[in-house]
Amino acid sequence: MTERSKQGVIAGVDIGGTKVAVGLVDPSGRILSHLRQPMIANGTPEEGFQSVTNAIDAVMSAEVSSIGICAPGPLDPKTGVILNPPNVPCWRNFPLGAKIAEKYKVPVRVDNDANAAALAETRWGAARGYRYVFYATIGTGIGTGIVFDGKIYHGKTGSAAEGGHVSIDYRGPVCKCGKRGCIEILASGTAIGVRARAKIAADLARAKTMLDLAKGGEVSSEHVGKAFAAGDPLAREILEETVAMVVPWLGNIVDLLDPDVLVIGGGAAAMFEPFFGQIKEQLPRWCVNPFAAEIPLVMAHYGADSGIAGGAALCGEE
Repeated sequence: MTERSKQGVIAGVDIGGTKVAVGLVDPSGRILSHLRQPMIANGTPEEGFQSVTNAIDAVMSAEVSSIGICAPGPLDPKTGVILNPPNVPCWRNFPLGAKIAEKYKVPVRVDNDANAAALAETRWGAARGYRYVFYATIGTGIGTGIVFDGKIYHGKTGSAAEGGHVSIDYRGPVCKCGKRGCIEILASGTAIGVRARAKIAADLARAKTMLDLAKGGEVSSEHVGKAFAAGDPLAREILEETVAMVVPWLGNIVDLLDPDVLVIGGGAAAMFEPFFGQIKEQLPRWCVNPFAAEIPLVMAHYGADSGIAGGAALCGEE
């Protein structure tokens, strides 16, 4: 039996405001099985905990050697304590890691989703073989993770890698975090939807494709992406304006971290992929780093299951 097979399978757990996704992951990063169950985020701490254990129980077996959990932050990755997550208000200073370890009698690791997904991409995915990894997940918001030499960079207090709240415009719109001009308020999937609706309100004649896709509902970033794929000029304009803000943000990241790969994931990432060539071409103009043009910009390997893979990767972090 090889050392790799002795490790057994890992249960990767992804906790969100409405769901708990759990999967079994082998030591090579392959997701063997997965399921989703509801998360009770607005009840008592015990009800929230029960939601998680119900999901884990559904996949748990004697083969599971450890459990890795992607949980909403803020949290303490060293202790596994969930501090005060806005998306899961049932937990305040809740010792999730210790309680899961006590119940299942296996090692448990806890971290936030972007950190864990960055580690999964480094160990098994698009960033495999790279030493200095920057990962961004673009969806409802923008989360980021930093992995150096195979280890998540947490900073002194565990609060590092809040790249979504790096400001590129101190006079810009106010982000939910309270700062102005964060890239999240400007370029997330939510922001793309806001920009689209503003342009539609200003010129309904240009918006037929997106309005047809929305079928009378509110136009979202998903409709922008579909319209762009269909060749809609307004959708392209919206995405090009968004990319124009992403480029200086990535330039700041490159100059600060000097990564050897940039990985983009998340639900809105596919909209950005057709612009990767444009981003790479423009990036050197926004960098002091003379090697910016040589840094690969790649799509993440793990899609909707990045939380499950990320949770599993936490358990193998060296």
